[in-house]
Amino acid sequence: MARLRLARDGERGTPPLDDVSKAIIEQLQQDGRRSYAAIGKAVGLSEAAVRHRVQRLIDFGVMQVVAVTNPLQVGFPRAAMIGITVEGDLEAVADKVESLPEVDYLVICAGGFDLMAEVVAEDDDHLLEILNRRIRPIPGVTRTETFVYLQLRKQIYTWGTR
Repeated sequence: MARLRLARDGERGTPPLDDVSKAIIEQLQQDGRRSYAAIGKAVGLSEAAVRHRVQRLIDFGVMQVVAVTNPLQVGFPRAAMIGITVEGDLEAVADKVESLPEVDYLVICAGGFDLMAEVVAEDDDHLLEILNRRIRPIPGVTRTETFVYLQLRKQIYTWGTR
C-alpha cells in the first residue's frame, strides 16, 4: 500500500491548496500508484498538468508518496508506541527523539504525555536499547511508558482533504 503523508502546518512554505490539488491528493490517498493519466481523467487535467502539480506538492512538502509496510512482516517484529513526559524545553526533546532512526512517527501532544513516538525494533533487546540508551537519557525526559504492538489491525491514510 502506498502512503501519502501530508506536511505539517508551515512546513517548507506550504502553498495554499486549490480544489484541483486537493482532488489529486485524494486520488493518491486512494491509490499511490494511480497513473497521472487516470488522475487527470478524474480531475479534468492533462497527464502533464497532473505530473507538474504532483511534483509541486512534493517539492513544497505538502505530501510524499511512499510504500507503507507492516513493520512486523518486514524484519521489525517489535514495534511500540512510547509515551514520553518532558520537563523543560519540549521542542528540544522532540528534536532529539525525531533524529532517532528507529522513530517513524512522532507527535507533540496534550494529555498524559508530551510526546508520542512510534518505534520499530529488530527484537526486544533492540527496543530496550532504544528506550534505555537513546530516549531516557535525553535531557528533559522525565518518564516513558511503552505500549508494545502485538498485532497491526488497521492502517489507513485515506482521510481526504479539507
